[in-house]
Amino acid sequence: MSLRPMGLCEVPELTARVARTAFPAGTAAMRVRDALGPIVTDDMFRDAFPSRGKPALSPARLALVSVLQFAEGMADRQAADAVRARIDWKYALGLELTDPGFDYSVLSEFRSRLINGGLEQAVFTAVVDAARASGLVKARGKQRTDSTHVITAVREINRLERCIETMRAALNALSVLAPTWVAALADADWFDRYSDRPEQYRLPAPGTRKRIALAEQVGADGFTLMTAVFASDAPAHLRQVEAVEVLRQTWVQEYAIASTDDGQVRIVWRHPKDCPPGAVRLASPYDTDARNAVKRDTSWSGYKVHLTETCDPDQVHLITHVATTVATTPDTGMIAEVHRDLAQRDLLPSVHLADAGYVNAPHLVSARRDHDVTLIGPVQASTVRKADSGFSPSAFAIDWDTRTATCPGGQTTTNWRETTSHRGTPVNRIRFQKTQCQPCPVRDQCTTSRSRNLTLRPREEHEALQSARADQSTAEWKRRYQPRAGIEATISQGVRSFNLRRSRYRGLAKTSLQHQLTGAAINLNRIGAWLDGRPHGRTRTSHFAALRPGLAV
Repeated sequence: MSLRPMGLCEVPELTARVARTAFPAGTAAMRVRDALGPIVTDDMFRDAFPSRGKPALSPARLALVSVLQFAEGMADRQAADAVRARIDWKYALGLELTDPGFDYSVLSEFRSRLINGGLEQAVFTAVVDAARASGLVKARGKQRTDSTHVITAVREINRLERCIETMRAALNALSVLAPTWVAALADADWFDRYSDRPEQYRLPAPGTRKRIALAEQVGADGFTLMTAVFASDAPAHLRQVEAVEVLRQTWVQEYAIASTDDGQVRIVWRHPKDCPPGAVRLASPYDTDARNAVKRDTSWSGYKVHLTETCDPDQVHLITHVATTVATTPDTGMIAEVHRDLAQRDLLPSVHLADAGYVNAPHLVSARRDHDVTLIGPVQASTVRKADSGFSPSAFAIDWDTRTATCPGGQTTTNWRETTSHRGTPVNRIRFQKTQCQPCPVRDQCTTSRSRNLTLRPREEHEALQSARADQSTAEWKRRYQPRAGIEATISQGVRSFNLRRSRYRGLAKTSLQHQLTGAAINLNRIGAWLDGRPHGRTRTSHFAALRPGLAV
């Protein structure tokens, strides 16, 4: 299908008259259309459509339908029906009352085009840009960031079930392409083990010999299947089957090959400590991007979404950045990406509030140096060796110009060496001699070792870290940091009203697009509420908590 630019036309007179009669006060969709205009254009999606072929439906209309769909939590079929039946949607889309709409399958095809064309962020960015053009979003204000977990669309299964299910998936895929070949290969017991889902069987208890024996039997079956698939006389196209590649990767991660005393090959189920880390370990044969992760008391299989929003007190709070990652991606690796993307769109804040997961010394420095952004968030306390638990590095006087350090006991050293840590980051290692530490009157308060060593970050990072640690204990810092808690309300809204923590689709790309559309939907929802005059929600306080002495009611 080719693109024939049409875009979101002016609202037809009859549609506008009927909509105003039916909704004198307007609806959220109508108010947003009046305030922001068309929001998206067909030219934004030109790269996702060929230049020849049957004319396509307006991608601008499909984009706005997708946002309205996520704003109201609709399935594709319900959204397509709403285009035909809802007067306020016709108003927002600029459609005639007699417009017949489209088949619901078009929405799925449109999402695939966005992903294949690398336009996952196009709709969300267009909504933010439209809000900015209307004065609802401004750069160099305050913004805040936080993340939450996202559960994959596929079932969460344990390790043994994953191995059985991976074998089942490969057999089912191969049975479609080469049923006769699979039937000739399959052992009679395979039909008992892999015909049904593993949860329909009573599997042996974890940690028992029977469970390990079953796991290794499944491993041997998978090894037999892969040996047959990659044999020279096997149909060549079977080696290209995705489920076979997933089987191979899973077997590498979950099994090892050992030799028996008689020279035979034996498939051994790996000990959990011998398995690869969660960042690379597959969690499901049906969603190869999902990963298992644990954060404090929460464990899940899937992804993580990071939300950044404006938080100036007298402005509507709109999401400016949405990023989706695999579940094992640490928060600390995301703040630089957020700043880089906001800088490209000229939406950087002057003050950025984040929790401890996003803040470290390099980010404090780079945010200020590269983007003139003040990053505010709690930093970890100084860590020292157990033997050096008496005085933290902040108790030592550091002269960076002369490269000398003076301890609390008055001893000065010039034994200063620039090197790298075990993580490959630059550090400064400072050592006091044994002859200095032995007679020191405060040695017992400093270290139990023969001498004291210090490991410091580069000067700019060290000074930023020390300053942040000193500031975060003050009442002024706590006052400035207090608005960060509001991002928790945004996550709560996303979870309760937009099903933010549940992926609709399989794979990182589709889940990322879901979150981009969800971010756009939340923004339209908030813009509609702001135009309707509804103020920001207040933190809820229970009746009993309100009785606390000194708490203002």
